[in-house]
Amino acid sequence: MTGRELDAAGIHDPALRAAYSHCRGLNARHGRTYFLATRLLPVDRRPAVHALYGFARWADDIVDDLENGAAPAERARALLALEAQLEAGPRPGEAPEPVIRALAHTADRYGIDRRHFTDFLASMRSDLTVGGYASYEELGRYMHGSAAVIGLQMLPVLGTVGPQEEAAPHAAALGVAFQLTNFLRDVGEDLDRGRLYLPTDLLAAHGVQRELFEWSRRTGARDPRITAVLRAAAAHNRAVYRQALPGLAMLSPVSRPCIRTAFVLYSGILDAIEADGYAVLHRRAVVSRGRRAAVALDGLARAVASRTSRRRPGAARAKEDDGRLRPDGTGSSVREEAA
Repeated sequence: MTGRELDAAGIHDPALRAAYSHCRGLNARHGRTYFLATRLLPVDRRPAVHALYGFARWADDIVDDLENGAAPAERARALLALEAQLEAGPRPGEAPEPVIRALAHTADRYGIDRRHFTDFLASMRSDLTVGGYASYEELGRYMHGSAAVIGLQMLPVLGTVGPQEEAAPHAAALGVAFQLTNFLRDVGEDLDRGRLYLPTDLLAAHGVQRELFEWSRRTGARDPRITAVLRAAAAHNRAVYRQALPGLAMLSPVSRPCIRTAFVLYSGILDAIEADGYAVLHRRAVVSRGRRAAVALDGLARAVASRTSRRRPGAARAKEDDGRLRPDGTGSSVREEAA
């Protein structure tokens, strides 16, 4: 299947094929929800998405390289080396990281602004020294590089039905929405790494200090004030999903099933967190395999219909329109389909 994707994308150079295959492997191992949604894209667009994911995952793994005992200074040097390779690009006779080789090819092919990658690496470097944020405004500056630019990188690959600049704010918002969901799901694991992505002023509004989160993580005990903070954070996250929602209709029809599926599955994680009583400090909330399969099958039907409609205009319009997400980002498309 990997060869089919690469052939469809016109990628024939052996070294380049190996680089893209490496990125695909990273996506399959570490980004299950993301990988599942990517399977709904036309085959020729999938390698580019794998390259973008592979680069982000590689940098993120450098930041979180605690198992090997790497000191922050050592991880910072590794990030700088990665950035230097990105700026230089693949050179004849050299063997850069596979993720850089694939990323450079993808960026050139789709005209992706290189600033999105440098902004991403800047946020990754901040994770080595910054363990918390005072407000959502301050957190937002970090998330521009760590999440919003991911949506902006993806946009040229996905394609739009109108000017990209009109879809860009919604694509950026969706990247932020996905990351806020990750922050909630992984709050316990992030605390273990010395980070808390819930703003200090949000905690203070509910009479909570960071030490209470650390105590709860350490002891397994619960506190209603922590639940109140997490519930408020989830409500904020849902509001960002609503900001992103209009962008789905701005995407190329063949890309909508992929992003729609990711939207439903990721927002479904919030439903899982709520159903589990906001116990994210003690266990990870997940969308069940059955729910994931149901959403994926629906996405597959929409993907087939969208490709059929390219050959027979209007043939699949009823199916596509009947399944649109509601304007508030909730309702059947999020709560029922994720169920």
